[in-house]
Amino acid sequence: MNKILTFLFFISVLSLGGLERCHAQNDSIVYNERYGLSLGVDLYKITRTSLEDNYTGFEINGDFRYNDNVYLAAELGNEDYTFDETNLVVNSKGSYLKIGANYNFYKNWIGMQNLIYGGFRVGLSSFSQTLEEFNFYTTDNTFEPLPQTVNREFNNLAAVWIEFQFGLRVEVLKNVYAGTHVQLKGLASETDLQNFDNIYIPGFNITNDYNGIGFGWGYSLRYLIPIKTKRRTQPRDN
Repeated sequence: MNKILTFLFFISVLSLGGLERCHAQNDSIVYNERYGLSLGVDLYKITRTSLEDNYTGFEINGDFRYNDNVYLAAELGNEDYTFDETNLVVNSKGSYLKIGANYNFYKNWIGMQNLIYGGFRVGLSSFSQTLEEFNFYTTDNTFEPLPQTVNREFNNLAAVWIEFQFGLRVEVLKNVYAGTHVQLKGLASETDLQNFDNIYIPGFNITNDYNGIGFGWGYSLRYLIPIKTKRRTQPRDN
């Protein structure tokens, strides 16, 4: 008799434990969070190419979700830009690569994977410049200076910069994301030219004689290729 009572006691304990586990699951929301590779294009450069006669550019961008908040990121692009001002016409063209990471500050609702992020990049550019025309500067308005056609090429140029990015990204369809970002750049090094300056560095933007600070922005469309998922559990709001 005692053996039967002991057996029934253990059955009761196990049954109660199972009920508690089921109750805990019923009070929680279980969902799968996606991890993978995100690839896209910079729509701003495509739009600018179609609207401006002196610019052609294209950029492929992507990132890989390393952990909950950190995304390893990179951009690869090519630009051809003609700087056409009153006294100077210079064409710059070349390719660039930016490598870095983003940190997502946004805490998503259940099932969402949007981003509000800050990040950094190391930018590398390989390019060439062609001095097409220039005018001699003069304060005498009696005779208009004639444009001097030169077409002198400067090849094998390079530049390195540090870039900070701030942006946001929203899932508009399943695995499809639209985003926008701004860039703050600091030029670290560039090829020095004799009696001439680098006017436009692909990937960096227009340079100037006063400082090595540059700005930029863009908006992109990306597709997430899910590689793995993580099971997440979140308590229900009572």
